[in-house]
Amino acid sequence: MSPELISILVLVVVFVIATTRSVNMGALAFAAAFGVGTLVADLDADGIFAGFPGDLFVVLVGVTYLFAIARANGTTDWLVHAAVRLVRGRVALIPWVMFALTGALTAIGAVSPAAVAIVAPIALSFATRYSISPLLMGTMVVHGAQAGGFSPISIYGSIVNGIVEREKLPGSEIGLFLASLVANLLIAAVLFAVLGGRKLWARGAVAPEDGGLPGKGTASAGTGSSTGGSGAGTGGTGTGGTGTGGAGTSTGSGGTAPAAVAVRPEQETGGAEGTGIRLNPARIATLVALVALVVAVLGFDLDAGLTAVTLAVVLSTAWPDDSRRAVGEIAWSTVLLICGVLTYVGVLEEMGTITWAGEGVGGIGVPLLAAVLLCYIGAIVSAFASSVGIMGALIPLAVPFLAQGEIGAVGMVAALAVSATVVDVSPFSTNGALVLAAAPDVDRDRFFRQLMIYGGIVVAAVPVLAWLVLVVPGFG
Repeated sequence: MSPELISILVLVVVFVIATTRSVNMGALAFAAAFGVGTLVADLDADGIFAGFPGDLFVVLVGVTYLFAIARANGTTDWLVHAAVRLVRGRVALIPWVMFALTGALTAIGAVSPAAVAIVAPIALSFATRYSISPLLMGTMVVHGAQAGGFSPISIYGSIVNGIVEREKLPGSEIGLFLASLVANLLIAAVLFAVLGGRKLWARGAVAPEDGGLPGKGTASAGTGSSTGGSGAGTGGTGTGGTGTGGAGTSTGSGGTAPAAVAVRPEQETGGAEGTGIRLNPARIATLVALVALVVAVLGFDLDAGLTAVTLAVVLSTAWPDDSRRAVGEIAWSTVLLICGVLTYVGVLEEMGTITWAGEGVGGIGVPLLAAVLLCYIGAIVSAFASSVGIMGALIPLAVPFLAQGEIGAVGMVAALAVSATVVDVSPFSTNGALVLAAAPDVDRDRFFRQLMIYGGIVVAAVPVLAWLVLVVPGFG
């Protein structure tokens, strides 16, 4: 049995054990990287650690640290309700606002993970507050990032168009951009319909000044009751009456709303913004830090992780009480999971497994069959590794059968681009990992399984659809 095949079978075993025995997949992957790297690939420790994603480790830690501080001092609450006011209380529009925002950021030059790192924590805090599916909100953010990711001035678009030019293939910058934009827009529309979007529309508008706010018992057109103790929001027709207490039950004609929670004095009514949450010095400083993160990453091309850690340290030093528990809220289990899996993928790259698989497919004598298999390889590998990196490897592999003239180069490149990036919703990819790490107050194991299942569906369905729409007609 070849070393490459052994390494693939070990990866399958890691998945099986992790899903059947509830062992952290990252820890299993570290052990697999050590075993396969040492016994099969003859790598030393330096060779094994060459695949450790140090940059992603810092991004995950830094961003979740910064936004843990923002949650602790109430800044994310303020941002959530500012967003409600922006769309005039229509909660159903917020997932689309997040989709458009991340798409705009990547279209003007932000690297996709940087845009997701900025938007995902805010979007998922909003989802928690207004009982929106975190899977819907997280995937809308990621697909939004990919929708704008291949504009002619974007990072991904520039790289892929450069590869096409270097390989002397026919290209279409606008065609590549539109293919990714339309594909992700259609997927987002399906997700919105399937994951509760219609119920969000039926909920109608919430009043920004009291909808689901701390200390309030009303959620939408109807009013609800709030009593001491604990409670949950339910849909239906509201009955009159309000009350007081730390938490309670709220009902309204619009649908489900979060129960009220205990508040700090400065969070009570009377804020100038009408949200019931005032901007105190800590929150103002946190907002400045978030803006500084955007400017540093997009304007000065600074590393998102290192910038976020630095800003978090500054806030922690100035307001230690708000930040005391923030380090403990860093998504350490997610960090272990992602870093372990990507270290093993690095071993696969080091020993040539990915190149071996790609060359095997490229040697197939039937161009259309080779094309769909390359799309699937791009999707599968990109679910664990660099999307642009795999495109840089697969596009040259497609050159021999593209030269035969039976496959259109423009359609093939677009299909590879869509297949290799739309799968970034996988929890093992950078974007998926950021979404998983950024979700507050969720069952992370359950959310991880949801992202993994959805990522599997995307890997299975999108490459063949991209092939049918973009390759089979022979575009280019």
